[in-house]
Amino acid sequence: MSLLDRIRRAARQEQFLDVITAEDATARFRAALDLAPLPAEEVALAQALGRVTARPVAAAADAPPFDRASMDGFAVRAADTLGASEAAPRRLLLNAELLACGVAPAIEVAPDTATAIATGGVIPRGADAVVMVESTEAEEGPEGPVVLVCRPVAAGQAVAYAGSDIARGETVLRAGMVVTSREIGMLAAAGLATLAVVRRPRVAVLSTGDELVAPGEALPPGGIYDSNAAILSAAVAENGGEAVPLGIFRDDEPELEAALRRALELADMVVMSGGTSKGAGDVSHRILGRLPGPGVLVHGVALKPGKPLCLGAVGRTPVVVLPGFPTSAVFTFQEFAVPVIRAMAGLPPRAEAAVEARLAVRTPSEAGRTEYVMASLGEDPAGRLLAWPLGKGSGSVTAFSQADGFFAIPAEEQAAAAGAVQRVRLIGGAHPLPDLTIIGSHCTGLDAILDLLAAEGIRGRSLAVGSLGGLAAARRGECDLAPAHLLDAASGAYNRPFLAEGLRLVPGWRRVQGVVYRPGDARFGGLDGRAAVERGAAGPGLLLVNRNAGSGTRILLDGLLGGARPAGYANQPKSHNAVAAAVAQGRADWGVAIRSVAEAYGLGFAPLADEHYDFFLPEARAERTAVRAFLRALASEEGKARLRALGFEPA
Repeated sequence: MSLLDRIRRAARQEQFLDVITAEDATARFRAALDLAPLPAEEVALAQALGRVTARPVAAAADAPPFDRASMDGFAVRAADTLGASEAAPRRLLLNAELLACGVAPAIEVAPDTATAIATGGVIPRGADAVVMVESTEAEEGPEGPVVLVCRPVAAGQAVAYAGSDIARGETVLRAGMVVTSREIGMLAAAGLATLAVVRRPRVAVLSTGDELVAPGEALPPGGIYDSNAAILSAAVAENGGEAVPLGIFRDDEPELEAALRRALELADMVVMSGGTSKGAGDVSHRILGRLPGPGVLVHGVALKPGKPLCLGAVGRTPVVVLPGFPTSAVFTFQEFAVPVIRAMAGLPPRAEAAVEARLAVRTPSEAGRTEYVMASLGEDPAGRLLAWPLGKGSGSVTAFSQADGFFAIPAEEQAAAAGAVQRVRLIGGAHPLPDLTIIGSHCTGLDAILDLLAAEGIRGRSLAVGSLGGLAAARRGECDLAPAHLLDAASGAYNRPFLAEGLRLVPGWRRVQGVVYRPGDARFGGLDGRAAVERGAAGPGLLLVNRNAGSGTRILLDGLLGGARPAGYANQPKSHNAVAAAVAQGRADWGVAIRSVAEAYGLGFAPLADEHYDFFLPEARAERTAVRAFLRALASEEGKARLRALGFEPA
């Protein structure tokens, strides 16, 4: 079979069986499953935390198990204290025992007698009240020690009766309750050493793909670390399940089928991520089709991210085949797999919180399927919530950890307008807003300063939208600080020419920008930065890796190119690291990045400019506690030392 035929065959096989809405997919999937809690298992009380009670729990003993004193004092007959006062105290003969905790009474409290008792002591026979020690005096009488009671007590006063807290046989927990530390203490007090809980669903986790490598191993060319297995296993545990990681499997249909059959034997549910065989199309539905029904229930959902999702069942065992890209995998897992795991674990559905927030920037979308956009939350000058799209694709590993929540763009819309109010579903419940919001150009030096603030308990968040994007946010008063390195071509000055009313410029640090190239590339060796740009722009066969529009690096390079558009100009990643990686891996021959990144990737470096990485600060936010803390950290000796260690020179 020719290469073209193999490509055509793969394209045919990769077509989804039936792309349906998320609501229809959910209904079809759940209708085929048994969503009742799994059978009970008995666990020791120490292992019951976070588990779900499988049936009602009755107390095995009274709590307290006997009538006991609730304060230090004297056990008495209440009738003997009637009429007592400081002027005319009642005299009671003191019995010859002290009832401390754990001491069984040996002497009955007869009329006109009393027994000393400590808090928690057993109330002796004959006594029906405790008079607190502060209401008594003691003296030696002819008949022996005497207690003078200066205040009357009523029957039952300061007495906790047996079973008054928990009565033997009383139901102390209902079925379906999540056990916390409070319930564990109550069960121990009720005499229970074990508890019947819903068995945790065992969820087999398989990763598929020739490109996957276990974390910690060396990455071959084209390889990526398997983050999905770690994320999904942790998410299974978070939602009441027990993850069964089975490892990485190659893109080989017989191998995948054997792995899936083994997973079905071991687990109550199977979750696979990936499953697209190189040159053979999506094999998941073919494997499921050979196993006992109902087989494939859903193959393709009108979602972004998450269209390639496959949902099925073998008998009543759910099988979920997730897209391989991390954000797609985690999102579809949360939406479709988590409700099933929680149901089998006996847990209630996740409590979802949502807030309304204005969209900070226009967000384009693909018409025809609902798109879910990860967003971080901030505030505008009026204190209203703002949603900042993260702008990271389905291949992002960090999107879920950096986002506060997500909002939906309906299938019939091609964009969400800036300023439109969006309903943001919060991830993991409500999150406090960060103490400090920084929007603009990113730099590793910024991380060093934010680490210092974190040690003070100040939470900072940095959103990388480029220097111009940060400047615009600062002008609108939507951030505390906007880091930038904007070169004004007319004056040759950085940042200060871009100041606007209501902003001040805070000097940050200096860093060296330059042309990066592979060591030993004779086409650039020995050239200074400007000569290297000229060589790259004019040299035949030389491929540029550019930077995104709005970034300070892009503005610098455009000025040097003078309108030229060398090969590779349209390749526009959003970070210095991406530029360096493209050059180091041979996907490009040259680009512009900072010296510290060039050194980290082992690249040659031709200096171009000592650029100024500074901060635009809205005057209206200058006196905020977190802003003042940032400025102190930036000016501190420790802050400067950390910047120098990274190769930067503090301003």
